[in-house]
Amino acid sequence: MTDYYLSVRKMPKNTPIDSTEKPRKRRMGAEERQEEIVQVAIDLAAKSGAESVTTQDMADALGLTQGAIFRHFPTKDDIWLAAINWVRRRLISVVEAAAARSENPLEALEGIFLAHISFVAKHPAIPRLVFSDYLLRRDSRLKQLIQETITGYESRIAGFLDQAKAAGLARPDLDEGSAATLFIGMIQGLVLQSNIFSGRRSLLDEAKKVFPIYLNGIRSRHNEDQV
Repeated sequence: MTDYYLSVRKMPKNTPIDSTEKPRKRRMGAEERQEEIVQVAIDLAAKSGAESVTTQDMADALGLTQGAIFRHFPTKDDIWLAAINWVRRRLISVVEAAAARSENPLEALEGIFLAHISFVAKHPAIPRLVFSDYLLRRDSRLKQLIQETITGYESRIAGFLDQAKAAGLARPDLDEGSAATLFIGMIQGLVLQSNIFSGRRSLLDEAKKVFPIYLNGIRSRHNEDQV
């Protein structure tokens, strides 16, 4: 007690004594925590690949225990399922937004292509997840979801190509399925190049150079001066 009074007497006059409580950290809801775990898993996968990421890595990144991770996801595969679903929802949103801003199907395809590239540039883990041999081998649910994501996207692109043919904007002999596969392949190729060159090549800049070549191959000859 004597030490306390001595310390108070030594304090300068008018020195306020801080008696305020430090704010408590807000407790997250279950859905919010799950979203956080998924985001961390995606970020870690971008750095080292999904096959190298452990639940302990996720826990360490979030300042949690492994037990806390498993309270929200029974297995690691469930985390990857949630991650692929997250990618799927965001990609659909990007595609629909780009298509809505376009005046014709070919403009929609260009908008989707560039929007997809921009999305991947912001989330570099996405191609490594969607085209991961590791995830395809791990769980049949993962394989099915990845297949559904790719085929659904491919079908959407083929739909725009079909609309372009109907409007006389694309070649009448165009094989929509093959052209849609090539569309996706261009994105994969650009991402692979970017990874090989460690980001020294801008994904978006390269995409803007590549797409006109694709466009010249699919559009009808009497529309060569358009778009």
